[in-house]
Amino acid sequence: MEKQRQKHLQKWLRQQQKIVKKWLYLNVLLGTISSILLVVQMGLLATILHEMIVEHRSPSAFILELGLLLGCFVGRAVLLWLRERTGFKAGQMLRLHLREQVMHKLAQIGPMTIQQRPAGSWATLMLEQVENIHNFYARYLPQQYLSVIVPLVILCAVFPLNWAAGVILFATLPLLPIFMALAGIKAAEANQKNIGILSRLSGQFLDSLKGLETIRLFGQAQKQTDHIYQQTEAFRLSTMDVLKMAFLSSAVLEFFTAISIAVMAVYFGFTYLGDINFGSYDLPVTLFIGFFCLMLAPEFYQPLRELGVYYHDKAAAIGAADSLETFLSEDVLAQSKGTQPLPHSELNIVAKDCVILSPQGKALTEPLRFEIKANQHIALVGQSGAGKSSLMNMLLGFLSYQGSVKINGIELRDLDMAQWRSTLAWVGQNPQLMRGTLRDNILLGNAQASETELQQALALSKADEFVYRLGLAREIQDGNGGLSGGQAQRIAIARALLRQSRLLLLDEPTASLDMQSEQQVLTALHNLSREQTTLMITHRVEDLKVCDEIWVMKHGQIIQRGHFTELALQGFFAELLGNQ
Repeated sequence: MEKQRQKHLQKWLRQQQKIVKKWLYLNVLLGTISSILLVVQMGLLATILHEMIVEHRSPSAFILELGLLLGCFVGRAVLLWLRERTGFKAGQMLRLHLREQVMHKLAQIGPMTIQQRPAGSWATLMLEQVENIHNFYARYLPQQYLSVIVPLVILCAVFPLNWAAGVILFATLPLLPIFMALAGIKAAEANQKNIGILSRLSGQFLDSLKGLETIRLFGQAQKQTDHIYQQTEAFRLSTMDVLKMAFLSSAVLEFFTAISIAVMAVYFGFTYLGDINFGSYDLPVTLFIGFFCLMLAPEFYQPLRELGVYYHDKAAAIGAADSLETFLSEDVLAQSKGTQPLPHSELNIVAKDCVILSPQGKALTEPLRFEIKANQHIALVGQSGAGKSSLMNMLLGFLSYQGSVKINGIELRDLDMAQWRSTLAWVGQNPQLMRGTLRDNILLGNAQASETELQQALALSKADEFVYRLGLAREIQDGNGGLSGGQAQRIAIARALLRQSRLLLLDEPTASLDMQSEQQVLTALHNLSREQTTLMITHRVEDLKVCDEIWVMKHGQIIQRGHFTELALQGFFAELLGNQ
């Protein structure tokens, strides 16, 4: 990852901290109070040791000091617990905030963009990558402030007693962040690479699980297993690289910390031997001063050592932020946010010079002109990529457009999209049933439907024959578990029947069904579309013959319109029929 990109991501991470600033500052305040208690604690301990060794005082003479010392221990323990709580709260709020941003963005871009990436990749973005940012706010940012504040507090305590000890601490301090930064640059690159490999592995694994039956039928199980093994091995090696960088940087920090403390110990040793006579403001260097400074020396470097440990949280956060920031800042054409209500007159859709756009703003069709009248049945036909699904997704409000598309005289982009979609029913090739009971899935079409309406929908959709056998309380697992393709399709049709829509959109609902299931679904669809405006994508001759009008699409244009008997004689439609 380039340094400029890393700086940009660090800036983005810091911009996100606005909602948790009070928790971060509280964390830093608690850490500062803890450092003051630490200085008091070391002062009390050095005093007791000095008095007992030099003055030969009895331990019983230090009841007050021992009580205060115990109070410092307890106080610091409580403050540490509070710091952990506030840090976790900051990270928790940030994770919730980021996930809300991701969900808002997903709702904004719609299903067309979501389908461009595997489900496993989205799961990694929402779960692992957001989780990797937690410790940046919970631990790294507060520790970054404390790595400056705590050494200053200790220097303020040491310099008045012995300026030489203070200079040793101050002079050796910059060595740690320098080597920490050098190791951290490589760590950020390793983490970013690791997250990318994990994202690809997640997508590949989930797609393999979904298509397991197909993989086995075509004898590709071993090949797919080998591929996942290679991806897993790459992830293992990448993870080990991250750990290698973590252990290496920790070892470097420990080495320079030990050397710095050793230098101070040598200074006091030669001072007590009388070989060094500077640093004490011409005053004698007592045992108290030596103990006090030497006991504070490890604590002086401890905040930076902890920052070094947490530096890998920063590296992990930068790696995770790369994907999050790219996704959240990606320029896509947002779905319309109109507010105008839809008039209750008969449905009429008129499009003039309508160019359908992809979420990235690319034209998917040529300028289209068409009209859909109330209770009209229209079939869309054409080769794959002709623009049929784009047209349907535009009417659903999932794709933007240029030009004009008016619904009962009101521009589609100006309509209240929630109200508009409430008047639509859609049945696609692969209906999605949610985790829950059969009843819950059917009532998605109309949660207020009565029991009578539910029974009628099941009968018209030809789903009653298996629903009553399985029971409406039957639990459905992920991936329509337990139901065949035809059964899931009829549940989707029952759901659409309950919706009592004004416009029915059908996207090749029988494309993946066997002959028996296809016939049952077609009968159900005929019942569904009998008294409402219907736009259907289909290639079945039987469906085309009963439609009022057929629109033939090619390269994003509607090149033919008319009834089946007219179009079947010549032109591109006749070619399509001949190829079936």
